[in-house]
Amino acid sequence: MSDRPVVVGLGPVDPALVTPFLPADARFVADPGDAELAAAEAAIVRAAVDVDRALLARMPRLRVIARTGVGVERVDVAAARERGVAVAVTPGSNSRAVAEGAFAMLAALVKRVPQSHAHVAGDRWGRDPVPTPGDLHGSTLAVLGYGRIGRIVAGFGAAFGMRVLVHDPHVRAEAHENVTLAEAVARADALTLHLPGGGGELLPLPLLRTARPGLVLVNCARAGLVSTGTLEAALAEGVLGGIGLDVFAAEPVRGHPLADAPGVLLSPHTSGLSEQALRETFRMAAEAVAATLEGRYPTFTVGDA
Repeated sequence: MSDRPVVVGLGPVDPALVTPFLPADARFVADPGDAELAAAEAAIVRAAVDVDRALLARMPRLRVIARTGVGVERVDVAAARERGVAVAVTPGSNSRAVAEGAFAMLAALVKRVPQSHAHVAGDRWGRDPVPTPGDLHGSTLAVLGYGRIGRIVAGFGAAFGMRVLVHDPHVRAEAHENVTLAEAVARADALTLHLPGGGGELLPLPLLRTARPGLVLVNCARAGLVSTGTLEAALAEGVLGGIGLDVFAAEPVRGHPLADAPGVLLSPHTSGLSEQALRETFRMAAEAVAATLEGRYPTFTVGDA
């Protein structure tokens, strides 16, 4: 067996984006088999891949898991810690990309772009009343979660002349009004989610019913923050006037119940996968691997491996 350290990709990993940042003697395997997994000292892992105890057992020499992004719901961190395997993440690598994607959805929904497209594409122009675009300027944007992404989205909203409200249970905004969750929902014309999941449904239907009719809601964070059933009911009741989703309970999605609903935009969990963001997240993941293989500890890790 070669003495070169083996680095495996779990999920689609472009070798051209990681090998320049790995140690010169490392061998990267984009599509590993059993032998490569058994020899792997490091793994660069995409978001949709489950790293459980069974997979860890197939990699007895593993020293580091470099997860692209910051979510580790699919990684058994406790099992990795037991093995002394570091779990590295890539914070900030795609923050601007996610923020741009969320605000692009929000703006398109407020301006009623999906309805306008359907109006023209369906040959209804000149026959039916045209959709009337809404206004960003002067409307109220509620940003739920004021971390890296939420801060950027709040800045976009302010630049468009929106009144920005912020709700975050742990962070106070310096430049915007801080409000409770109930206030945010009740006062917003548009709302965007940037909080972690895992705490149950943040926006149940009774809470959404306190919103102004026609609220635009965008979720590029975690699907569990607001359920599909809640969204269906809120849209049917007119509580919601627009929905943008980039995250789903099960991915890839098949036959989503909102797929053909007017005023709905769905994207395949790609808001954080812009060209620049991909380059940056793979660079950070590869550098975490390089640090480990060179005897250093990765800068951004989860838990105490």
